Amino acid sequence: MTDYAAAGVSVAEGDRAVELMKEWVAKARRPEVVGGIGGFAGLFDASALKDYRRPLLATSADGVGTKVQIAQRMDKHDTIGFDLVGMLVDDLVVCGAEPLFMTDYIACGKVVPERIAEIVKGIAEACAESGTALLGGETAEHPGLLGPDEYDMAGSTTGVVEADRLLGAELVRPGDVVIAMASSGLHSNGYSLVRHVFFGQAGWSLDRHVDELGGTLGETLLTPTRLYTKPCLALADLGGVHAMSHVTGGGLAANLERVLPDTVSVVMDRGTWTPAPIFGLVAELGGVARPALEQALNMGVGMVALVDPETADAAVRLLGEHGVDAWVAGEVADAGVHGPAASVTLVGEQ
Repeated sequence: MTDYAAAGVSVAEGDRAVELMKEWVAKARRPEVVGGIGGFAGLFDASALKDYRRPLLATSADGVGTKVQIAQRMDKHDTIGFDLVGMLVDDLVVCGAEPLFMTDYIACGKVVPERIAEIVKGIAEACAESGTALLGGETAEHPGLLGPDEYDMAGSTTGVVEADRLLGAELVRPGDVVIAMASSGLHSNGYSLVRHVFFGQAGWSLDRHVDELGGTLGETLLTPTRLYTKPCLALADLGGVHAMSHVTGGGLAANLERVLPDTVSVVMDRGTWTPAPIFGLVAELGGVARPALEQALNMGVGMVALVDPETADAAVRLLGEHGVDAWVAGEVADAGVHGPAASVTLVGEQ
């Protein structure tokens, strides 16, 4: 007799996955969360917003791209959740919003409860680190569409910011200083290029030890995305912060341009920082020219803040106290001084 299991979907294994992940979801709670996982919807007590004068809700949705293939090939699944959470909550914090909760979606070819629990463990730990509640999610089994060991993941998050504390382009002005914050590595962007270079062109394996990297290629490629949420919220509280930019797909210049008004241009000095060796290896092995490299990868800068010059030293110091290496990397000027309106120009050598 044909049933759902015969078609490749195991309801029992799905239920067991939920039981295994409950321990980790419980670690990613906030006081406003009502109930637990397993219902049709997650509940969050919105009366927590009543103390805001004019609360603005912020929302973001994203995934981790082809970095999931690295986790699958290495059979290591407890860090990829940091990449998902980082892509979500650090998009919110650029406008000054505090993330409140997130939900996740995992699609897989076959539910392996232990593997799903490992993925959720990483998500939950990253939520706890960023102060975000993991409110719920969905695990979907797609036999025939995905292989037994394949999965993809995405999520969405919601946060809040007081209207008169909203950060953005309208606050940016000539004379502002560009504060760069170090990335932990590639983060979760450009992996189609990275995989093409290392696996397609160079023929390297994930277990290859690379002296420049201080470990194996796989370990470096799977380095989790840095979470900037709490350091950046503390930075916003410092005052004098006008805008922030999360450096993801498109690279440093393109993402910074998204938070610039048409009245200014920015110049950043590459000589103020040295990218990690992984970036140079991608360029060398793939013959990737600098413009293409800077368009696809973060090049060692995962977040940028535009601040009042009088705030710059305190901002760098505060970020350092939160474990984030930061430095002055450029300046804002009237449009036309460094380039066209709302443009970013990178100068100098690394």
